[in-house]
Amino acid sequence: MKSERLLSILLLLQTRGRVPAHELAERLEVSVRTIYRDVEALSGSGVPVYAERGRHGGIALLPGYRTDVTGLTADESRSLFVLAAEGTHAALGLDSAIGSALRKVMAALPAPHRPAAELAARRILVDPVRWLGGPQPAVDLEALQDAVFSDRRVHVRYRHSGASAARAYTVDPYGLVSKAGVWYLVADRDGAPQLLRVDRVEAAAVTDEPVRRRDGVELADVWAELRRRVEDRAGAIAVEARVRRPWLDMFVRMNGAYMTEPPGSSDSEWVPVRLAFGDIRESRQLLAFTDRAEVLSPREVREELARAAASIVSLYDDADSRAP
Repeated sequence: MKSERLLSILLLLQTRGRVPAHELAERLEVSVRTIYRDVEALSGSGVPVYAERGRHGGIALLPGYRTDVTGLTADESRSLFVLAAEGTHAALGLDSAIGSALRKVMAALPAPHRPAAELAARRILVDPVRWLGGPQPAVDLEALQDAVFSDRRVHVRYRHSGASAARAYTVDPYGLVSKAGVWYLVADRDGAPQLLRVDRVEAAAVTDEPVRRRDGVELADVWAELRRRVEDRAGAIAVEARVRRPWLDMFVRMNGAYMTEPPGSSDSEWVPVRLAFGDIRESRQLLAFTDRAEVLSPREVREELARAAASIVSLYDDADSRAP
C-alpha cells in the first residue's frame, strides 16, 4: 500500500539520513520514478523532505526533523515481543537492555495494539537450544563483540573439532551469529571465509589494526556461503542405512543434520535413510543406536563402525579382567 510505503520511506530517512533514490527503490521494490513521486507526496503533506540529484545526491529530511509516529501494525507489534528469545541477549550482556527497549516500544505503541503485544509476550516463548543438545559450555563474547563493533582484527587461539591443542590465528571478523543456541564468529582468515565456534575459542585479543574485510561483502553474504558449505557437505561421504521403525523419530531428531533427504517409505520393520558425513569418524555416532540402525553402504563406513564396536568390546573385556 502507498501509505505504508510512504511511512517506510520516512522511517528509513530518519534512521539513515540521506539515502540514494535507487537504494530506496530496491528496498521497497518499486521504480525510482515511484520513489520521486512518493517524495513529492510527502512534501505536499508537510514533511520537510527534499531530493538532491547527482553523483552524491539522494533523498533526505531537513536537519532536526523527527516524527514520533511508529506506524507499527498489530502483527509488527506482536513480532517485536516474540523476538526477545532467552539466551541470545543474555550471552551478549543485553538482557536488561532488551527489556528496557521493549518497555519503551510498548509505551509508544498505538493503544489498540498494546493488548496484542502483551499477549504475544505471554503466549509465545522462543527457546533457541536444541533437544538433546547436552550442557553448553560457558561462552565469553566480550572480546569478540569488541572486535566486531570496533572493526578491528582479533588474535584467537582456536581448538578445532577433534584436535587436542588450540592453534593461533589472526582473523578479520564480519560478525557473530547465533544458530540453534550455538554462537559462531564469522570471519576471514587470510582472505578466506572461516566459521569459528565461539565455545572453542580459548583466548581472544583485539588488536589495534583495522579489520581487512573484502570490499562489498557483508556478514549475511559470508554466513550464507559458509552455511551452504555445511549444508551441501561438498565431498561428503554418502551413507545408506536402515533404522528400526520404533526408533525412527529419535534417529531423525539426533541425526537430522546429517540426513540428505526424508526417510524412505517401507512397510517392513526397517525404514531406509540416507545421510552424509564430512568425515568417516562422524559415522561413529550411529553406534548409539546399537542394533536399531544398520549402515548398508559404503563398505568403508561399515568397517569403521565394526572397528569401533570391536574397540568398545575390548575395552570392557579389559575392564572385567581388572575388576576386583
